[in-house]
Amino acid sequence: MRVVKEAEERKNEILDVAERLFGEKGFDNTSTNDILEEIGIARGTLYYHFKSKEDILDAMIERMTEQLLAKATAIAAKSEIPILQRITLTILALNVNNEAGREVMKQVHRPQNALMHQKLQEKLLSGVNPIMTGLLLEGIEQGLCHTDHPAEAIEMVMLYSNTAFDDLMEYSEAERAEKIDAFIYNTERLFGMECGSMRDVILPVFEKNGSL
Repeated sequence: MRVVKEAEERKNEILDVAERLFGEKGFDNTSTNDILEEIGIARGTLYYHFKSKEDILDAMIERMTEQLLAKATAIAAKSEIPILQRITLTILALNVNNEAGREVMKQVHRPQNALMHQKLQEKLLSGVNPIMTGLLLEGIEQGLCHTDHPAEAIEMVMLYSNTAFDDLMEYSEAERAEKIDAFIYNTERLFGMECGSMRDVILPVFEKNGSL
């Protein structure tokens, strides 16, 4: 019997399968036929939802961004966690840490996908800036941070962390440690914090999340 699914359910099913195949085989080595055979749908059904494999990738990025922002929002709302830890955990929540996600990000960072990379950064920044600015303002109220430009400071830190932590696990232990040291050093100065005040907070968070 032919199974008929709602459009949104079918669309998410296609994205789920494509995400898994991209993670297992790589984007270039996964064809639309692979996706069709895995799900068991007609080509017309696929093209009803997506015009091409690149269109599927674009939709995966959109969905991934929404999931990352939801995760960051949930962490930022946990008022029982000290503010400096929440700031760090919220930034780390925006890192992709699964094989499928890393494959997607590898495609995004290719020179020919510069526009896609720009779209991803813009969407993440516009979504996370209000979340992080709220946390920084909370830190200012507690006397831990001092800056007259909280939103701009957050934007600079997010842009820096997005660059510094791309493919972090591919670096040597010494290189990872240097990048994290630089992140702490620059974040403290952008947020107007006392030198060294974030080190004891950030390092355990990185270690717990397997980034160091």
